[in-house]
Amino acid sequence: MRKSDGLPKPSAYIYSPYLRATNPLPTLHPACLLALPFAFSPLPVFTDPRSMLVYQDLLTGDELLSDSFPYNEILNGILWEVEGKWVVQGAVDVNIGANPSAEGGDEDEGVDDQAVKVVDIVDTFRLQEQPPFDKKQFVTYIKRYIKQLTPKLDADKQEFFKKNIEAATKYLLSKLSDLQFFVGESMHDDSTTVFAYYKDGAADPTFLYFGVGLKEVKC
Repeated sequence: MRKSDGLPKPSAYIYSPYLRATNPLPTLHPACLLALPFAFSPLPVFTDPRSMLVYQDLLTGDELLSDSFPYNEILNGILWEVEGKWVVQGAVDVNIGANPSAEGGDEDEGVDDQAVKVVDIVDTFRLQEQPPFDKKQFVTYIKRYIKQLTPKLDADKQEFFKKNIEAATKYLLSKLSDLQFFVGESMHDDSTTVFAYYKDGAADPTFLYFGVGLKEVKC
């Protein structure tokens, strides 16, 4: 995640009067501030901002996702599917696609030439793109990932992982030529890989995560 250099201390933020009266705002991770659109509102808000969830790589501790980005479980839940979006860095509600339609006019009209276009998930969690795998390399990676991840899971999750990883591997192999590969900010050799691809006709990428390889952390 981005460092919070230059931001005021979390305790300086104005939040729900109810929360302010009952508990001082604790130190929040910068990721958690994404879930505070009401942070400067004087109106009562009864949703505790401290309940945001961040998902960390079980192998490295890198943050790979948060509940600000909803996911759908596929293949019996072994993979999480998350919709990303191309945006202009620092802009709000700007819809810029990777493959703009010819019928849609100039998608970049009104956007500063110096503006940086990013995929929101990649930018938010500072995911690092990796070289593509061929089939042999991918199978080797999956075997190593199974060996590394399994000891970190409890018995139920180990059984779930063992039962469903083959289907996930076949699914990913079927899309291998279309996949992009990302790891967390640390770029550790043993990182969990995050996959991304474009569905037919889509302007924005879809990300795929091994949900069992993520650790849920409350902010």
